[in-house]
Amino acid sequence: MLYISNLNKTYPNGTQALNDVNLEIGTGMFGLLGPNGAGKSTLMRTIATLQLADSGTITFNDTDVFGAPDELRKVLGYLPQDFGVYPKVSAEMMLNHIAKIKGIQHKNDRKAYVSDLLNKVNLFKFRKRNLGDYSGGMRQRFGIAQALIGNPKLIIVDEPTAGLDPLERNRFHNLLSELGEDAVVILSTHIVDDVVNLCTNMAVFNEGRVVVQGHPQELSNTLNNRVSRKKIAKEEIDLYQSEYTVLSTYLRSGNLNVNIYHDTDPGDGFELVNNNLEDFYFYSINQPQTV
Repeated sequence: MLYISNLNKTYPNGTQALNDVNLEIGTGMFGLLGPNGAGKSTLMRTIATLQLADSGTITFNDTDVFGAPDELRKVLGYLPQDFGVYPKVSAEMMLNHIAKIKGIQHKNDRKAYVSDLLNKVNLFKFRKRNLGDYSGGMRQRFGIAQALIGNPKLIIVDEPTAGLDPLERNRFHNLLSELGEDAVVILSTHIVDDVVNLCTNMAVFNEGRVVVQGHPQELSNTLNNRVSRKKIAKEEIDLYQSEYTVLSTYLRSGNLNVNIYHDTDPGDGFELVNNNLEDFYFYSINQPQTV
């Protein structure tokens, strides 16, 4: 179990990236859903012992993360949003090196282990290619592989599906789902479908705060019979935003549509829709934040 209590972080420029964050995360897939700039990456780096908070505590099982960071690192797998690679080193060589550092000392064991990892992320046939020659998607898959070395018990993946095509995204989803059976896996993303497909628990994160936490479907159901849709003209957007609680505007079959939240039937040509987690996400991040 991962416990985060009263966590705060303000950068020298005055940006408060974490504002009294409290979370309890158990074994399985946990989705941290929020817009870019919400503070998700700051929280991930703090959990991963890459930076300290100004105040608060993080505990993983019996380990005080700030007091004993080396102990956490022994059981941690981390894929940051942005990471560098050694361009003149092959994927196989790099993973072999990391596996040795992680304690897999026998050469044949490491070879078999690395081969299995490369197959899981669909890079085995490119294992001899230098990392500098990898495409963005291939590099992301390599990052996933290195995060899984050592069978970590706490896995943090920050925007992991960025740069992956639909087939590789599905492959990665399946892999994460398997890992969540025996580990705490935190998926930080702004892609709602990733949370819907994978997570049994989640939190919406915005402006450095946990806005709400719960089961994705249960959170979505709180807006049942409260979301309606209407096709509108582009020049009407400002009018509808001034008169209604607009959740989103989007194109559908080439036509502009608007989704709104309402407590009573809005009439005016709106039709009730089956809301989803995306509607709840937009609703929750647009609620006024209390100080």
